[in-house]
Amino acid sequence: PHCQNLNRSEFPWSNKTLIHTNEKPFSCGTCGKSFHQKSNLISHIRIHTDEKPFSCGTCGKSFCQKSNLISHKRTHTDEKPFSCRTCGKGFRQKSSLISHMWTHTDEEIFSCGSCGKNFRHQSSLTIHMRVHTGENPFSCRTCGKGFHDGSSLTSHMRTHTGEKPFSCRTCGKRFSQQSNLTSHLSTHTGKKPFSCGTCGKCFCQKSSLISHMWSHTDEKSFSCGSCGKEFRHQSSLTIHMRVHTGEKPFSCRTCGKGFHHKSSLTSHMRVHTGEKPFSCRTCGKSFHHKGNLTRHLSTHTEVQCLMQRVGG
Repeated sequence: PHCQNLNRSEFPWSNKTLIHTNEKPFSCGTCGKSFHQKSNLISHIRIHTDEKPFSCGTCGKSFCQKSNLISHKRTHTDEKPFSCRTCGKGFRQKSSLISHMWTHTDEEIFSCGSCGKNFRHQSSLTIHMRVHTGENPFSCRTCGKGFHDGSSLTSHMRTHTGEKPFSCRTCGKRFSQQSNLTSHLSTHTGKKPFSCGTCGKCFCQKSSLISHMWSHTDEKSFSCGSCGKEFRHQSSLTIHMRVHTGEKPFSCRTCGKGFHHKSSLTSHMRVHTGEKPFSCRTCGKSFHHKGNLTRHLSTHTEVQCLMQRVGG
């Protein structure tokens, strides 16, 4: 059991001594993570309790830690006080600068004993090890889904809250993930820096290129234990398994209808919002779904064929 009333005189060490000896006497009762100082443990526990006592006076967003609030406030001012001496890139947080500095070196000193993969940071190795152990210490309080790290849980929570903190400065469209915003920006710039070495097709994101590369192979290494169906990606198998389990983790906040995956929920929401993002370039008619637009386009093709026959 952890002592609730810690007295400095009860411990013969100082915080500096703990850092040098790597001793971490304060442990989280939920996930087991240890800390040098009690204050760090208290701050960490808020990840599990979802307590967010620090609020932004500009937008009202709340945070577990004061340092995160300070960093967030810079998104309103665009202040980036930490600069890289090598390339000049600016950052809102010192930790982001420290992580960035490793991009200027190939040194990777932390190695996984299970698969041999190397990492620049001990924290990255710790998170990676959970892939082998299956440990998911961060759980969603809404649907119970577990995650390897806190950032993945934070990202997942937006599927329930509908929060979209990343906005496009060109058109104002908002996104729940930074990666989705990055991908969207290419619609304005047309930039696709990742190209396939086999067919030359280009992509906005590296992850899209990696997924595409599987189209050049027949290998399907992920198999469903219930029906035997095979998939190229673990994510595809995960979504497929919901057909057997009946799990529908994505729910409509308006009518309560549940869906197997997020894209189906996004498509369904247009029924309530009236949004019709797919437009016919020939007649201007708009549709909720891309499939409906595709079917509609055939009506113009049929008319054109008929006109050609009449004209002929």
